[in-house]
Amino acid sequence: MSDSLNADFTRPAAMDTAKMEWQASPSATVWRKRLDLVDGEFSRVTSVVRYDPQSRFHPHDHPQGEEILVLEGTFSDEHGDYPAGTYLLNPQGFRHAPFSKDGCIIFVKLCQFAGTNREHVVVDTNNADSWRAAAPGAEELLLYRDAGYPEDVRLLRLAPGAALPPALIDGEAAGGGLEMFIVSGRLSNGEGRLNAGAWLREPYGLSSAFTASAETTLYLKRNHLRT
Repeated sequence: MSDSLNADFTRPAAMDTAKMEWQASPSATVWRKRLDLVDGEFSRVTSVVRYDPQSRFHPHDHPQGEEILVLEGTFSDEHGDYPAGTYLLNPQGFRHAPFSKDGCIIFVKLCQFAGTNREHVVVDTNNADSWRAAAPGAEELLLYRDAGYPEDVRLLRLAPGAALPPALIDGEAAGGGLEMFIVSGRLSNGEGRLNAGAWLREPYGLSSAFTASAETTLYLKRNHLRT
């Protein structure tokens, strides 16, 4: 496999993980679908990762942080068990030994949260009481924001027929970059569809409107591609 993939953050990128094959990782029981990768194995990377039942990694550090959204099953480490719908931000310097008893699938971003003063974040999005209206037919749950850093991360829930809120995705709101991962449901913009498992990265926000054609949940990260 090439040492880089979608590594130019000034260019749009899109991947459909539902159509991608699982690739081997350094563990024989952990598999991945890479979406972007910079400079080889132990560097900035975005992936969907599958743990087989009884999978585990040896204890290791995260020198520039780690971000996880659990998509299926239960992801675990010595600090706790995290079922589907859990969001984790493990800050720079965090150390753990992850495993999964029954298997799981996670969306994970490595080496993208440098900064020794970031907090460790755990959000159970299934039970969170801070979902709020973002636009007609749309709710948002803020997962991460720190005044000392440019990016913010949230989940969006859209009713069928609801549009992605322009105030969150246009160039003024996301001029430092935008990234989406469709957790469930489907979006369309008249030119194509983004189904569950689709990943999209736009360096200057979105100019075209996307509308949900089913109940849809998506991960949205903004303003993290600034140079």
